[in-house]
Amino acid sequence: MNDTTRTTKDESYDVETDVESNTPLTPQRAHLQLAIDGMTCQACASRIEKVLNKKPSVYEVSVSFAGETANVDYDPTQTTPEQLTEWVNKTGFVANVQEADSLFAQTDEDTATQYPWRLIGLWVCLVPFLVGMAGMLTGFGMAWMPPVWVQFILATVVQFGLALPFYKSAWASIKGGLANMDVLVVIGTVTIWAYSTYLWLTHGDGTLNSLLQSGYLGGHGASNSPAVYFEAGVMVIAFVRTGKYLEERTKKHSLNSIDLLLSLTPDEVEQQQPNGEFHNIALSDVQVDDVLRAKQGSRVATDGTVIEGSGWCVESHLTGESVALKKEQGDGLLAGALVENGSLLYRVSAKGSDTKLGDMVQALSDAQGSKANLARLADRVTAIFVPVVVTIALVTFGVTWWLTGMVDTALMHAVSVLVIACPCALGLATPAAIMAGMGVAARHGVWFKDAQSLEAAGNIDTVVLDKTGTLTIGKPTIVDHVMVDKSLAVDDVLQIAASVEAHASHPLATALVNTAKDRQLNLFDVTDISVIKGAGIQANIEGLGLIKVGTAEFANLTLPRFMPKVWQIASTVAISINDEPLGAFALADDLKADTPQAIAALQGAGINVILMSGDKQSVVDHVAGQLGIDKAYGKMSPRDKASQIALLQTAGHKVAMAGDGVNDAPAMATADASFAMFEGTDVAQHSASARLMGESLMHIDAAQKIAQATLRNIKQNLFFAFIYNCLGIPLAAFGFLNPMIAAAAMALSSISVLMNALRLTRFKTEVELDNTVSAPHTNETRLVK
Repeated sequence: MNDTTRTTKDESYDVETDVESNTPLTPQRAHLQLAIDGMTCQACASRIEKVLNKKPSVYEVSVSFAGETANVDYDPTQTTPEQLTEWVNKTGFVANVQEADSLFAQTDEDTATQYPWRLIGLWVCLVPFLVGMAGMLTGFGMAWMPPVWVQFILATVVQFGLALPFYKSAWASIKGGLANMDVLVVIGTVTIWAYSTYLWLTHGDGTLNSLLQSGYLGGHGASNSPAVYFEAGVMVIAFVRTGKYLEERTKKHSLNSIDLLLSLTPDEVEQQQPNGEFHNIALSDVQVDDVLRAKQGSRVATDGTVIEGSGWCVESHLTGESVALKKEQGDGLLAGALVENGSLLYRVSAKGSDTKLGDMVQALSDAQGSKANLARLADRVTAIFVPVVVTIALVTFGVTWWLTGMVDTALMHAVSVLVIACPCALGLATPAAIMAGMGVAARHGVWFKDAQSLEAAGNIDTVVLDKTGTLTIGKPTIVDHVMVDKSLAVDDVLQIAASVEAHASHPLATALVNTAKDRQLNLFDVTDISVIKGAGIQANIEGLGLIKVGTAEFANLTLPRFMPKVWQIASTVAISINDEPLGAFALADDLKADTPQAIAALQGAGINVILMSGDKQSVVDHVAGQLGIDKAYGKMSPRDKASQIALLQTAGHKVAMAGDGVNDAPAMATADASFAMFEGTDVAQHSASARLMGESLMHIDAAQKIAQATLRNIKQNLFFAFIYNCLGIPLAAFGFLNPMIAAAAMALSSISVLMNALRLTRFKTEVELDNTVSAPHTNETRLVK
């Protein structure tokens, strides 16, 4: 990019623009999340992706069957959210734009699964058949079975009334060019109903003895009456619908962490009136700048600032740290925080989707709707699954009829193949685990950007760490100084340096500025500001000239050979005017209290830890020695860090980078996975694949362990799903499974995958375990000396 370009950002997309003509240089890219109703299996998700990917204005689509969402990246100059929604609706589904505001506006009725009237009707129709089958099992034969004409009526009501959603979904799927599981169910059950109706109408006294005649329950075909199979179709539809209902409830309530997050804010709050009294009002009626009260045991309703009172608050829902934090006048509060002790009056600064909690809800919603690379395998299989299964069913029918000469037996075998082969479990295997893993990560204060980021974090074997703000608190203080001309006043040099550093974001710059403010030094106006990555910052001050603040080399300063020991283990900031050096300050930082524990945890997990810093080698070596890090690189520019990570990747390593500053962004973008530290710069957080909401380095260890557990869960689910189909289809083809058992097994396969994913929600790491027994928060740190 040359000097005539800049990167312009807004809430929805990034676009590079020519400053003079204000014309785009790269395509505009907007992001949209859609909530989709009506998906029944992974093939439905694949069909939506196929339709949208054909549109030239759509860059990328990821549809989550488990999350019932679609993440769409598109060109806003060529299409609109309304058009995207219309395209999805034309495929037979119902799509609505999903925004953070709409998530917060959901009611219990919106988020709860609708009352299953249709499912209840199915089971009411099924009961007479179950009674008749119970009679056969207990030796009463056909006595308990309803007359065939009653069976016909019940089966017809089910087939063409209560099962209507299956037909709608199947037809929409066929129109979209990608058959789903409902096509298999419809083909199988319609075939059963049609064949049974034909037998009944052509053999008027036909009775329901299919189970006995086909030998499924120990019968030997004693009756000479033609067999009808109405009960098989009804049971298949009832079992499949029951499985879908349980699956839907599990996805929406047990796996989805969003509802849990939304429940953290109270429905009503205490609002202070102008006369000082408090009235209860609905949270939806709260406005920015209102004054609210949060008492012991209650939760903070919005983001805000304490204006009166004090108390201890737990913000573990955002930071993953269960220790209580002291909140006093002037301190910030986060929506959803639990007031463990005390009472607080706070002024609302943000509400709903504008809060940190709202940001987390939207981030989690986006991440859960994304796809891991492992999911592509399931997508490729389900894309060809239904046609292959139909072919197998036809072959099964033909071969069985040829070998046995019995049409009804051949038909039951073929229908069993259709039903048992449903790819639901395969479609749920990856997204169910991703939803659970994302929720666990969020509980530990780790916000993964998407499923690919979580997958990458689970495969890392090397972690590269920045020093300042990552291993250390990021709040260095001046511990010594040296002036070239001893007649120079230290405060005068500090005033010049702070005036320039006020325009930088590095922790060392912040330390100088804060010290100048503490000493009540007025800062100069500066112009022509330029940041030299890895070196420092320069600017002009009227009446003085060009000021350079940064490394000793950058400021043209040669430090005396013999300096106090503190200079060997402290960071140096040098200052010059018109390339004439003035002096330098030595700044030391404190290690975060749990940094040694975090490094030990990573190394204990077999992760190779490397320290890379722009600071001088002596400081970097000292910190590495304290922490037991074998490899430490100092005086690293942003380009050097990125190049070193690329070399590690070339050697076959999967590398993660953790940092918090602008100079860490290139390395974070190069790494396979990257973590932006809490309160890191916007550039660092934009470059990172995950954000750590707590200050503890243990969050990196937690993120890696959670990601690994999620990958294990995905592989287990895929194994279950593949084995289920690999074993189930042959068993059904050879007649070892009748359609009813096949339907029950199909439903059980999906539920088993979901139950395995639910195990992941109980996963705990050392971060959570340690915090549950922690005392009130203290800031015990060690000086890097």
